Amino acid sequence: MSKEGPLWSPSPETQQKTPLIQFMRWASDRYGRDFPDYDSFYAWSINERADFWSAVWDHCGIKGEKGDRALEHGDDMLATRFFPDASLNFAENLLTGTGAGDALIFRGEDKVSYRWSWDRLRAEVSRLQQAFRALGIGKGDRVAAMMPNMPETVACMVAAASIGAIWSSCSPDFGEQGVLDRFGQIDPKLFITCDGYWYNGKLQDLSAKVRAVSQVLKAPVLVVPYAGDAASLAAALPTGRTWEQFTAPYQAGEIIYEALPFAHPVYILFSSGTTGVPKCIVHSAGGTLLQHLKEHRLHCSIVPGEKLFYFTTCGWMMWNWLVSGLAVGATLCLYDGSPFAPDGNVLFDYAQDEKFAVLGTSAKYIDAVRKSGIVPANTHDLSDLRLLTSTGSPLSPEGFSFVYEGIKPDVHLASISGGTDIVSCFVLGNPLKPVWRGEIQGPGLGLAVDVWNDDGKPVRGEKGELVCTKAFPSMPVMFWNDPDGKKYRSAYFERFDNVWYHGDFAEWTEHDGIVIHGRSDATLNPGGVRIGTAEIYNQVEQMEEVAEAICIGQDWEDDVRVVLFVRLANGHVLDDALIQAIKTRIRVGASPRHVPAKVIQVADIPRTKSGKIVELAVRDVVHGRPVKNKEALANPEALDLYAGLEALKT
Repeated sequence: MSKEGPLWSPSPETQQKTPLIQFMRWASDRYGRDFPDYDSFYAWSINERADFWSAVWDHCGIKGEKGDRALEHGDDMLATRFFPDASLNFAENLLTGTGAGDALIFRGEDKVSYRWSWDRLRAEVSRLQQAFRALGIGKGDRVAAMMPNMPETVACMVAAASIGAIWSSCSPDFGEQGVLDRFGQIDPKLFITCDGYWYNGKLQDLSAKVRAVSQVLKAPVLVVPYAGDAASLAAALPTGRTWEQFTAPYQAGEIIYEALPFAHPVYILFSSGTTGVPKCIVHSAGGTLLQHLKEHRLHCSIVPGEKLFYFTTCGWMMWNWLVSGLAVGATLCLYDGSPFAPDGNVLFDYAQDEKFAVLGTSAKYIDAVRKSGIVPANTHDLSDLRLLTSTGSPLSPEGFSFVYEGIKPDVHLASISGGTDIVSCFVLGNPLKPVWRGEIQGPGLGLAVDVWNDDGKPVRGEKGELVCTKAFPSMPVMFWNDPDGKKYRSAYFERFDNVWYHGDFAEWTEHDGIVIHGRSDATLNPGGVRIGTAEIYNQVEQMEEVAEAICIGQDWEDDVRVVLFVRLANGHVLDDALIQAIKTRIRVGASPRHVPAKVIQVADIPRTKSGKIVELAVRDVVHGRPVKNKEALANPEALDLYAGLEALKT
């Protein structure tokens, strides 16, 4: 938490031009309320949720019938219903534009580049909708896609939503079992894939994986041409068809949108699955749309025609978040592949060429750019970039500083945090408030976020559990294959009665911001004192010798000791001097309690497909326990490095 001045502050002139200020004035007139500042408006948004969310619906121009009631059973989180009388269609609200202007721009590393206009997107959705209906796909049916982040994927999702089907996706780098662990639970009526993809300049053929997965799913297969031979792959499948074969029989025409209840499912997302078969998290069309419109319009200030980019795969909820940018009329800039192919400038080249207004990425990417020596502020024209967002893991204070020193000195940096569970953010950026080093700016409007201790009491000045004390629209509708709701209740509501427990270890700051210290289930507990792993990473990953690290608690002599594994930068070795330097850095920068008992060098650190390191999986391996689902990992072989280490026996 910074003791210095803010890194960025919006000027009064900038504040007055934001959609958020315009919305505050509009709501003030509508409800006869005085909102002298953001804090008073935030308080109203959580105390008068029916009025607030109704205002978001109207001000953002959601297409549909709102109905008479905005909130039902609002005091019972599991029974709460938002807009119980409403009807709408998610896809209709995404297809906001027409004409020759860009709706989607795509780059697949340096191999493929093309763009779709709004008219092209509409035409493809129309043809796909007809093809889906011809297959008998309708309301509530599942459409599953193992696809890159490309325009065809967006079109398929929108077409599915237009008829009330439920969309679920993962990225093509998932292993065969990882795909089946997800899609095998939801029984899709159509499986969409591509023929191959590029990663780090290399062609990755998907033929064998697609054949194996399709044999188990037993659904018709749509093969999208990208980096391989779609025709040959489709011909080798009993029910395979290429994109051209699938859509050619249909002429583009008017899209027919199914009017559906607010709570009708639109997405099935999956938990990471590192502790067992992934949970199938079902999100509603209305809740997702309303929450994303609020975040895009009010927190991110996105206006029609702006370029919105997020570095994400289709297996991460940030893809779902990105696609909703169509609802505010943004042009989506899509990228598939490695962010360092052909080199570390590729995303900044893209941002410069297409004049991104918003660039979203991960904290790990920002740190990797910092350590690579790339300084985009000196090499790229990023004059159109006004907002840079970071998520996936806590952004370190040094990451905050690097953004302003190495990327753009006058950008609004919004560190954000939420997740798959809510397909959105609990805490995120605020265009009306300063950015302080190391701090997320604050809670999202309409979300009663707080930090509680183990006794269920709100705390300030100390770490605790991130909770939400009132229901919100983007809570999951349910978990798939959880008919009595037991898994759902267990995931969020067993820790505190009638309060959402999110599983993040967090802390309020003196500026009413939030610091996320890591996942609660990964916090360390030496001597009975809870320590967030992010506090250790923030120190050790500043050191030029350390490329990255992972920290766990090892059961030891009736207590827990802190063990730090480090992957070193090229040319460095872990000798006694470096171990002492690491411990000193942590002792001075964090506290003596954070200092690891052991520092051990490893060649690789296991991570999920979205780049999150997996402390729990490493902890299980160290303790000789099986890791239940290695298929969730991008590099499962890395776990073998942690088994039976001699250094952990003393």
